[in-house]
Amino acid sequence: MKFSKRDLLKLKSKNKNKKLKRNSLRGIIKGTKIKPRLSVYKSNENIYAQLIDDVTSETLLSCSTLDQEIKIKSSSGRTCDISRLMGEKLAQLSLKNNIKNVVFDRGPYLYHGRIKALAEGARIGGLQF
Repeated sequence: MKFSKRDLLKLKSKNKNKKLKRNSLRGIIKGTKIKPRLSVYKSNENIYAQLIDDVTSETLLSCSTLDQEIKIKSSSGRTCDISRLMGEKLAQLSLKNNIKNVVFDRGPYLYHGRIKALAEGARIGGLQF
């Protein structure tokens, strides 16, 4: 399948806009050891979350819908209910590591659907944003 130059420019500009939006949020949001950044990535099938310390550039915790505990409870990771369960599990893991406050980084995604469900689950689990 061949694309015209016009179509290629449209595709490139969409990717640039997504990166610009992400970088503009990243400039505002920084995580530390005491208050790490809760970064969220979602694909069509799954959703992933990490607690990141930006000062030392290391991942403190991670959780996804591919984890065995969450995977057993559902046949697919595409629902808001599974995202909420994942947020609760991430909150439990972080409380075990004495992390209570986080900065929420939704990335280029809107605070809607699965992203919102994950955030609500983390709040129910005990995390404070």
